[in-house]
Amino acid sequence: MSAKRRKPVRTLLNQDDPPEITEAWLQEADLMKGDKVVRRGRPRLENPKQLLSLRLQPEVIAAWKASGSGWQTRMAELLKKSSPKTRRNAG
Repeated sequence: MSAKRRKPVRTLLNQDDPPEITEAWLQEADLMKGDKVVRRGRPRLENPKQLLSLRLQPEVIAAWKASGSGWQTRMAELLKKSSPKTRRNAG
């Protein structure tokens, strides 16, 4: 014998009732100064890093990755230390 399945009863909130204000809701709210939204999050860096696309041999990349986590930072530090000095143009 197969009985008909009952549909779940949905209760709708009264549209005239305002939503409950919770601490979590306040944390996600936008902070306004006049008509302007105040930006949140980390402040912009004075000297941000730049993205660079560089092709290297697979053996070089594998060796750096094998050196452990933080390999990209160590590679950048080594490149910074060995960067060429700027030349003064005569004239």
